[in-house]
Amino acid sequence: MDTTFSFASWFVTFVNSYLTGKVIDILFAILVLVVGFSVVKMLSKALQKTKGFKKLDSNVKSFFTNFIELMLKVIVVLTAVIIIGVPESSVIAVLGSCGLAIGLALQGGLSNIASGVILMFCKPFHVGDFISSSGVSGTVKDINIYYTLITTGDNQDISVPNSTLANSMITNLSTESTRRLDFDFSISYDADIDAARKVILETAQANEKIAKDPAPVVLVAAHGDSAITMKLRVWCDSNNYWAVNFEMWENVKKALDKAGIEIPYQYVNVIMKNS
Repeated sequence: MDTTFSFASWFVTFVNSYLTGKVIDILFAILVLVVGFSVVKMLSKALQKTKGFKKLDSNVKSFFTNFIELMLKVIVVLTAVIIIGVPESSVIAVLGSCGLAIGLALQGGLSNIASGVILMFCKPFHVGDFISSSGVSGTVKDINIYYTLITTGDNQDISVPNSTLANSMITNLSTESTRRLDFDFSISYDADIDAARKVILETAQANEKIAKDPAPVVLVAAHGDSAITMKLRVWCDSNNYWAVNFEMWENVKKALDKAGIEIPYQYVNVIMKNS
């Protein structure tokens, strides 16, 4: 009976002095995490609404928003860990001892962060620009700490590592308001070059999306195996690039057919000899 009473007394003491305190600490740490993450989100939104932040470059806005949110969330997590009862000295010691291992494990991640800073300050592109790099073409949607989010023409979101972009050739198709298109049209050797040039030029001049200055130009580009290559060069607004591209391929074909100018195709003559 005394043994049972002693155990019950010890259990109550254990719960009151240790377990209850730990449960309260854990619950409070969870509360800190929930409230802390909510506050970080609110602070991020408030920062984005400030006049000074709105004046920043779009690249800086995107990068620093993600960076600041990450740093504040790390602080919230460390605070929760300390509340649970882990000594600050132990946390610092663990962070210090793990620093080298984490650095080695996250070489790619650290490289992406450094590359993100390079992209932010060198500004080869901005959020909203249409770029082509590393086999990916699309509109820059966001520049994160590790990745740059690109939306392709068929509405796919592709995350490209910042280090890949920083170490690759980037073609920015949004920096200039106008672009030039080159078309190669093949005509028969029997066709009249001047007549073909007139037909192609008139077709280009009839397209309202094509600029009048610089004016369209048609040149003889090459003498092929089975055709003469006529090169058409036109200028248009960057926003009309693809529309002009598709329209000219179709309209020139129809115009040449209507004028009776042959567009030859490759063929092979096979001569059979009787043995």
